[in-house]
Amino acid sequence: MPYDEMTGMQHRLELEGRERLIVSGVEEVERFDEEEIVMVTTAGTLVVDGMNLHIGKLNLDGGELHVDGTIHALLYEDSAPGAGRGGFLRRLLG
Repeated sequence: MPYDEMTGMQHRLELEGRERLIVSGVEEVERFDEEEIVMVTTAGTLVVDGMNLHIGKLNLDGGELHVDGTIHALLYEDSAPGAGRGGFLRRLLG
């Protein structure tokens, strides 16, 4: 059974141009600044890279996050949910 079915939160990305991103299935925001947002989703750790990034809406109960700014890249750190948790921190602290 897929992980998102077990948790009840389905992961979805909706990108409008390169200026607005809506992410569902968000479990936790690990860190954020104007150039990078790192969040744990039901599909793994997602890194949003960009410029002038702002979190417009955050609802962890519903698992939804809205990001405004210029989005340069979206990158998943973990290949599978729950596998390699802390992959970003493990790489950082090495």
